Amino acid sequence: MTDTASPRGAAPAVGPVAPEADWETAPGLLDGAMHLNLGPADCDLPYWITSVAQGTLRDRGTTGHHESATVPEFLARPGPLNEALALEFGFRSLAEEVATRLLGHYVTIAPGIPEMEFYSTQLLDEARHSRVFRDHLVELGRPAATLLRDIDDMAADYRRRVLKPVEDFTLRVVRDDSYFAGAVAVFAIVIEGVLAPAAELSERKWTPLSPATGEVSRGTAIDEIRHLTVASTILRDHLRARPDERERVLDVIREGVLLWDEIPDREFVIHREELFQQGMAEHADLIGDYEIWPGVRMLDTGPDERYDMAERWTDEMAAVRMEYMGLPLDVLESLAGRTG
Repeated sequence: MTDTASPRGAAPAVGPVAPEADWETAPGLLDGAMHLNLGPADCDLPYWITSVAQGTLRDRGTTGHHESATVPEFLARPGPLNEALALEFGFRSLAEEVATRLLGHYVTIAPGIPEMEFYSTQLLDEARHSRVFRDHLVELGRPAATLLRDIDDMAADYRRRVLKPVEDFTLRVVRDDSYFAGAVAVFAIVIEGVLAPAAELSERKWTPLSPATGEVSRGTAIDEIRHLTVASTILRDHLRARPDERERVLDVIREGVLLWDEIPDREFVIHREELFQQGMAEHADLIGDYEIWPGVRMLDTGPDERYDMAERWTDEMAAVRMEYMGLPLDVLESLAGRTG
């Protein structure tokens, strides 16, 4: 996806920055997750310091967006767009907080230094994501003093019905069973593999409306490319070395798929997409002929169509990553429509 919001003429990043982490050259999330192959040795601690902290995040480390990328005044006013974005980023902030806490267990049971370093950096990535999503709500006019409590109140039902079951399942695999390969599969295939298309959709939706929001989404998506591709390599290499564990890993994935089948996430997504639809109609002049995907104007899409496209992206990404790991795609058949 082409970044239309990033400022031009900024000073180059310090030190060597990997192309997939460079703000100007990084691919879109789906393209990167489907076509890049990175391993933990490629994305170690020095990589994170030079390519992420000094590359992706240069001039964007505080808010997740460049100071020249602003939130338009109309988006900070009460209305359907403001509410849609508050729900989306509020829920994502809470999900990233849960992910951060879960990843502490991944660091603890990592079998080697490369895996330990990688999951240490992912933990920091997720903590940053939670903060920039949360702080963006302040830029939308939410009071900073009560922000944490307000998010908890706003997302209480989402946390109980969507996040808590996933959190409990992941904790059983990573903490109670201390099963690293299964935990990698849960996070990369079931959780992030399902939620990544929603992150891609978020960037595409908000870029023509709010430069700051588009940049926050793009920065987090650049990180997610790394998370998905490295985890896939970890799992592929583990199963090559331990083919006897293949069925055990598949059993974990199957259980995760069944869990997602029972989680009512769609109602939360469609609700905020309906709010977005109302707000989009109010600001059609700003969106114009912007295409949310090739050949399709965003103004011509509806909540269900955007949801269905995210479902299609989930299927396409899953097919590529599962083939890369040498795992059968049919184990994920029930994941259709889980866009987070």
